Amino acid sequence: MARLHVVTGKGGTGKTTVAAAMALSLADQGKRVLLVEVEGRQGIAQLFDVPPLPYVERRIAHGPGGGDVYALAVDAEAALLEYLDMYYHLGRAGKALDKVGAIDFVTTIAPGLRDVLLTGKVYEATRRKSHGRLAYDAVVLDAPPTGRIAPFLNVNHEVADLAKVGPIRNQADAIMGMLRSDVTRIHLVTLLEEMPVQETLDAVEQLEALDLRIGSIVVNMVRNSPLDDDALALAVKEELPAAELSKGLRSAGASSSKAMVATLAAEAHDHAVRVGLERENRDRIDALGKQVTQLPLLPEGIDQGALFDLAEELRA
Repeated sequence: MARLHVVTGKGGTGKTTVAAAMALSLADQGKRVLLVEVEGRQGIAQLFDVPPLPYVERRIAHGPGGGDVYALAVDAEAALLEYLDMYYHLGRAGKALDKVGAIDFVTTIAPGLRDVLLTGKVYEATRRKSHGRLAYDAVVLDAPPTGRIAPFLNVNHEVADLAKVGPIRNQADAIMGMLRSDVTRIHLVTLLEEMPVQETLDAVEQLEALDLRIGSIVVNMVRNSPLDDDALALAVKEELPAAELSKGLRSAGASSSKAMVATLAAEAHDHAVRVGLERENRDRIDALGKQVTQLPLLPEGIDQGALFDLAEELRA
């Protein structure tokens, strides 16, 4: 059974929101869940309306089912200091390196090392035990966007030129083993728009080429059309009956002038075209043959109540 859920998606698709809702849905099953971010945006803190997350695991929510959500913002520099102390026992010497900027310099010129440090912290949290049992029943990672997800997870390749042997190489091999195992699933968040869908298709191909397992495609912010298929077909051809449009305007208490009828017909046409494009993009997603989960657009925006609503949708 999967315990590490990696959530990615093109910027603007709501991947952080989906990751948070996924963590809540797991906690609602009575599980102890860790929600991790690695991009330094403090998106989790903003969603849950809590102070900026430090480099320490902190409880941020309690699920109705009795579980808890803990959160962690992984900082690459802090992770490197922790790594140096763990494997090389540098202690104060490592902190001295940080003061002179050496840590930031190393992680900047060696982005592969940075990714090993970030994924390494997730690896450790997924495997860590406390009192003879796993510290967390599940870990949800709010990962980098789809355009960067394959190199981010392909840590073996990223460190190939940095280390052939030694602790860094061993760490990368261990991380890769976990990412390719049954423990891990990668979920991709998309909208029913051309660019997010294309990035999703590309990412699935890249990830599967690395022998990484896809969990589900999450189609986010879905809007239901108020028009049935017959009305949509007429609207696309701009053949909606003017008399029906006029009647609808009057029943809504609006003006039914020719200008208003023409405006409503034009809006219906644009809406029908958009629905047609969304259906074409949904067909492209379905053609992948993956599990697809659909989440509705919440017009009032995202707050904690909305997160719990999305968590309920995911659990269902």
